[in-house]
Amino acid sequence: MGLALAGAALVIAAVLLPGKAEAQFGLRGGPLGVARFAVGHMMGLSRLRHSRMAVRGGRYRSAALRSQDPRGAERGQLSNPYVLRAALTAQAALAGWQGGRRAQGWWRHPDGSYGWTGPVFWPFAHDDLTTAIILGDATSVSLYGYGDIYAALFTPYAATELAAYTGPQGRRARKIPSAETLCEASDTGGLPVDRIASAVAPSELQRTALDELASAWNSARDTIRTACPAQAPANASERLGLMRERLEAMIKATDAIEAPLTKFVGLLNDDQKARLNALANERRAALASRQPKDGMKDGMKDAAKDMTRDAQAAKACQPDYDPRYDEKAQRQYEQLPRQQWPAADIAATLKLDEIARARLEVLQDTTLRTMQTLSACPTAPAATPQARLAAVKARLATMLEAVGGVTDALDDFEADLSDEQKAGFEALGPKRGA
Repeated sequence: MGLALAGAALVIAAVLLPGKAEAQFGLRGGPLGVARFAVGHMMGLSRLRHSRMAVRGGRYRSAALRSQDPRGAERGQLSNPYVLRAALTAQAALAGWQGGRRAQGWWRHPDGSYGWTGPVFWPFAHDDLTTAIILGDATSVSLYGYGDIYAALFTPYAATELAAYTGPQGRRARKIPSAETLCEASDTGGLPVDRIASAVAPSELQRTALDELASAWNSARDTIRTACPAQAPANASERLGLMRERLEAMIKATDAIEAPLTKFVGLLNDDQKARLNALANERRAALASRQPKDGMKDGMKDAAKDMTRDAQAAKACQPDYDPRYDEKAQRQYEQLPRQQWPAADIAATLKLDEIARARLEVLQDTTLRTMQTLSACPTAPAATPQARLAAVKARLATMLEAVGGVTDALDDFEADLSDEQKAGFEALGPKRGA
């Protein structure tokens, strides 16, 4: 489905069907802001089919998380790094869910990858920072948002399934990766020192600064790794806490590399800076030019469709876009994101009083507002690594603030609930199934 059409469909829910839309989605702050989220959150959907096929075929094992570089394009591999990354996280996320029988889960990202892989949030955090800051591609960063917060509240995993990721390693390790393995998934990534050196041809002084930057980058990876959960979070509050820890670690990592990055770039002349900045353009050009060897005609058709979707996405992100005059968008209404609140189950299971219902409404409204706060409409990447680092850091800070707001609302909601009601709330997610 075109990502712009899916976004526009959510606008229709607010513009044409306000009563139903508010009941199901709690839309606030105007339909266009929500549309921007929906469009951005569907980015990369055209690649989802391929990653599903890879998972079904069992081509990627959990051991690959340590041996395979998700940024394959930079290592001369033919695999599309997005498809590879999606397949790796899908294999890990689904291995411990419902016995590994399901081909996909409802909490997946639009590109087929997963932000929650068992008890681990943001498994490729370090690689995503490298790709966004050095290679100018923040696609993976932008996909994190409302869906991941929703999955923290209503986890798809049962307690025993989560425990399998952190329990003693044995025969089951052949199938279910450990949390430690997932947190170390970025070890093969890191700063592409050789590519940078080849591009800028550094002097001795510049090479020393580059080595210092590489060292800081590795330390940043270690900082993120320290936020790996030693045991599975037991409830929504602990999962949101883990999200905060991981986001804080990523922000701390960006702080650590900011000074050495500024120092290194500051030592470059204008021509070297241009060549460094060109790495991002080269990556985008390489990915755009890669076509499958077999079925070239079909590949060209898919590429043309992707271009049409991209153009439609840009159109739907414009402030004056009106989906009421887009017939295709109207037909997408039934394809809205599946992260809807289980209001009926909550009412039937928890039997809340008026105060608790009011607090639940605040929790729901606070969570749904993150759709707009974490909108991911396509934007032109910043021209320099320093500017891209600042943009990534701002995005992480925005998400951290959003998670904090949801945490406060959850704490208020659960303050007067009985242990039985809390257990009932915790059981809502695993009951959803596929």
